[in-house]
Amino acid sequence: MTNVTVITGGSRGIGAATARRLAHTGQHIAIGYRRDHTAADTVVADLRATGVRAIAVPADTRDPDQVTALFDAAAELGTLTGLVNNAGITSPIGPFTDLDPDDLRRVIDVNLLGYVLCAQQAARRMTDGAAIVNLSSVAATLGSPGEYVHYAAVKAATDALTIGLAKELAPRGIRVNAVAPGIIRTDIHALSGQPDRPDRAASRIPLGRPGEPDEVAAAVTWLLSPDASYTTGAILRVGGGL
Repeated sequence: MTNVTVITGGSRGIGAATARRLAHTGQHIAIGYRRDHTAADTVVADLRATGVRAIAVPADTRDPDQVTALFDAAAELGTLTGLVNNAGITSPIGPFTDLDPDDLRRVIDVNLLGYVLCAQQAARRMTDGAAIVNLSSVAATLGSPGEYVHYAAVKAATDALTIGLAKELAPRGIRVNAVAPGIIRTDIHALSGQPDRPDRAASRIPLGRPGEPDEVAAAVTWLLSPDASYTTGAILRVGGGL
């Protein structure tokens, strides 16, 4: 059987790091991405260099038709055994009272609606032994006061989605878990208007530094692997102590 994993937001950051790790385990990969064709092509080239099959599919995960197209394309590679729900955005950091409703809607649509639509497609196609990993955040329990409370609330919803879906899909032998990263060196911070946030926040992280994408990818890869065969409904915190 040819095992295939779909990774949304796979052209950069944690998604790209996870794709590269999974390729070294022999997984064939379909990455979804929004805009950066060059970055997506670079990741696919790296994956193919390991000997696996890989494709990049432009897909807005807020759109049910584009999500279906992503999973249909992945099916051309083989049997769907993994989904990494990783595509995500933040909005400008600031007080809750200044939150723009358009920013709120985008955060909800990408980080929650997108996860639901992708998990739904995966659940329809997966069979015994498959696994889903949702990317949550330590913000889900810390709340992110003064920064992005709405983002934290959506990530708390991600945790609830993970737990509920794990219980619903367990009888079919499909595992569902989440990884909750802390402050990681990715370009998501530039979207919030503070590209230097990881280094500025280092002093409040117990381990004294921000994390790297590959450190999160390692946790995701484990949860997708047979080594985690009895783990479902878990939220694995990878936050340096946060």
